[in-house]
Amino acid sequence: MAFAAFQASIMDHKGSTFMARNKIALIGSGMIGGTLAHLAGLKELGDIVLFDIADGIPQGKGLDIAQSSPVEGFDASLTGASDYAAIEGADVCIVTAGVPRKPGMSRDDLLGINLKVMEQVGAGIKKYAPNAFVICITNPLDAMVWALQKFSELPKNKVVGMAGVLDSSRFRLFLAQEFNVSVQDITAFVLGGHGDTMVPLARYSTVAGIPLTDLVQMGWVTKDRLEEIIQRTRDGGAEIVGLLKTGSAYYAPAASAIEMAEAYLKDKKRVLPCAAHLSGQYGVKDMYVGVPTVIGAGGVERIIEIDLNKGEKEAFDKSVAAVAGLCEACIGIAPSLKQ
Repeated sequence: MAFAAFQASIMDHKGSTFMARNKIALIGSGMIGGTLAHLAGLKELGDIVLFDIADGIPQGKGLDIAQSSPVEGFDASLTGASDYAAIEGADVCIVTAGVPRKPGMSRDDLLGINLKVMEQVGAGIKKYAPNAFVICITNPLDAMVWALQKFSELPKNKVVGMAGVLDSSRFRLFLAQEFNVSVQDITAFVLGGHGDTMVPLARYSTVAGIPLTDLVQMGWVTKDRLEEIIQRTRDGGAEIVGLLKTGSAYYAPAASAIEMAEAYLKDKKRVLPCAAHLSGQYGVKDMYVGVPTVIGAGGVERIIEIDLNKGEKEAFDKSVAAVAGLCEACIGIAPSLKQ
């Protein structure tokens, strides 16, 4: 009798006194999508919808991860769907839909295929989740997030690309391994496009606050060795693709996107590098390029402009030119993007 009364009291209060949970839509249920769902559940970021056009995959992964919740101790709801209506009202959408890289492919090789996917995804978000904070992971990243914002017509500060957090994480790991120190004591800075022309900045990267350029003078590392680490960072994704042979990275990309989503949902005002829309900053207009940003409840709340020396500016401009070329290629495929 007492239990029945307890149940009734819960039913009476449902929807009236309890806060609504955040809703996270994961558009694409491949390896990154599944990892995103698991991480979002573990962090209790909200209820999770896995979406994929391949019916059965999102439902199966959602059920599998949900069945881990009693063991892991989280209460997030996980569901799978193949209808965009399921993402309705999402607070955050993380987009991984598209074709991943295979050995021998560059991110740019995916452009034609994945642009068509972004058009469909953009239409779905525009219709069902127009107020969401959207994080794009699909490659080639800088061009795809640019196209996704145009297709979805969401505010530019609410659509970002996940690149810099991942690239900086790779740089931090390689530096920590080189110096045999904790990754927690490494800060690293990567600017520009998410590709072969990305710009890891040694001058703005530190070990416990000591710039890498000072560590070269202190004898911790040679300039040549540091350049090798920087190049390995640029090739970080390709290195994993070459080892896996059948796919691309998914654990680190998922963790990076979750860090961005958490900054938005919890209004953490995190300073995170991401592909953000530039409207004159760094001399760039109407393009998405990797720069340091502040992410909070307003989405990208601020873009931080740092001073670049001549060499850094030349490398950044080269990276921007590569992204511009991809955007022009997108317009060639979908002329409506020129607006």
